[in-house]
Amino acid sequence: MKKLLFTVVFALLITANIQAQQIKWVTLEEAVALQKKKPKKIFMDVYTNWCGPCKMLDRNTFANKDVAEYINKNYYAVKFNGEGDEKINFKDKVFENPNYDPAKASRRNSAHQLARYFTIKAYPTLVFLDEEGGFIAPITGYKTPQQLELYVKMFKKNEHLALTTQDAFNDYYKAFTPEFSN
Repeated sequence: MKKLLFTVVFALLITANIQAQQIKWVTLEEAVALQKKKPKKIFMDVYTNWCGPCKMLDRNTFANKDVAEYINKNYYAVKFNGEGDEKINFKDKVFENPNYDPAKASRRNSAHQLARYFTIKAYPTLVFLDEEGGFIAPITGYKTPQQLELYVKMFKKNEHLALTTQDAFNDYYKAFTPEFSN
């Protein structure tokens, strides 16, 4: 009887994990191509392999059902290794990492040219691009689901355009009521 109960509970846990919402990650090139068919903003997670807060974002924030559902519905989500070695075509330019060292793949490496293009200074950084691939803003550091919610909703609705001063943003931040679960 205990064995049967254990099997049922285990099966339910596996099913729950399979049914968990996940962000549908695409490459930047795929996101830009998708924008041409159906305009949406781009949400880009710029991470590195050695970055602890980046792993926390994956585990705690991006795995959140509300976050994944909102991002999948309203953005094209891109995961980009800011110190990786892939070649990326963006804005009629090829970006690469000519100083990439494969021996340092799991520790600090040289910055990718695309990370420099977006002026990434720390990891993780979340980069938001408009429907034409134009730069909106970088948001640096680990964010909880509720902290990220403020930004994904603000940029989706273009409310950032009215926030021309730090005081205006502070007022917006204080008035924001998060709805995403923990």
